[in-house]
Amino acid sequence: MVDFSQLKKSSGKSSLEKLTAELSKLSDKQGDSKKDDRFWYPNVDKAGNGYAVIRFLPAPPNEDVPFIRMFDHGFQGPGGWYIENSLTTLGKNDPVSEYNSKLWNSGIEANKEIARKQKRRLTYISNILVVTDPKNPDNEGKLFLFKFGKKIFDKITEAMNPQFEDEKAVNPFDFWAGANFKLKVRKFEGYPNYDKSEFDKASALYDGDDTKLEKLWKSEYSLKEFLDPKHFKSYDELKTKLNRVLGLDGSSPAPKTKASDTSRDSGKETPPWSDDEDDDMKLFEKLARED
Repeated sequence: MVDFSQLKKSSGKSSLEKLTAELSKLSDKQGDSKKDDRFWYPNVDKAGNGYAVIRFLPAPPNEDVPFIRMFDHGFQGPGGWYIENSLTTLGKNDPVSEYNSKLWNSGIEANKEIARKQKRRLTYISNILVVTDPKNPDNEGKLFLFKFGKKIFDKITEAMNPQFEDEKAVNPFDFWAGANFKLKVRKFEGYPNYDKSEFDKASALYDGDDTKLEKLWKSEYSLKEFLDPKHFKSYDELKTKLNRVLGLDGSSPAPKTKASDTSRDSGKETPPWSDDEDDDMKLFEKLARED
């Protein structure tokens, strides 16, 4: 068990180096949480613009990772909607991923398009402190869970691995050497965009007041909870639902998967879920801490 003094001892360069090293490792296979009051969501105006300042927090007590990666699927078929956590989150086989691979490997462009629409969605969950929330001032100074995607995760990665010599590497999850995150939301092509978001300069949270920091740390929500198997249906249950939603049980026509189709594409192409969710997404299995 890591106590608060050990957490503080690991702050700084050593912690950043270990986190960066682990961030370079990939998880071959790694869900979506239900909405509840623990989660914070940025609010936007009628134009789709929003602004807030948050602080990413260290891993909760007795946990090694300050965030978790989740995969889920959400799509509609002739038999209704399929909205389920993906077993790939737990490193297990998932019927949707298997079926999408079958569609993709058929070489039929129409099947590839179906696979793209059914690909797994990637999100992360972390503990945060809301520093500034103009739309909801009551949230300021409170602890929440925050779900975010690739754009924001890339900002975290860039902060830890700056591209230019005049930029100093920062561990965004560090109490003492981390930095506030200025979340800037704008509507772009009909969807929320976070490209303008950025980290502020490094500073100690609560001006380094250990009493306040330890209280906050001990109040953090468990992240491992979301990886509990109870939040995931079994492979057989998911496959039964998938067959019903897509009509693979014979209730409606299924997509062609044979190479004889005239729209077959002979060119080789990497499946989109491989590029977006594995190769570009670096997840550390364990956040090392000094004893």
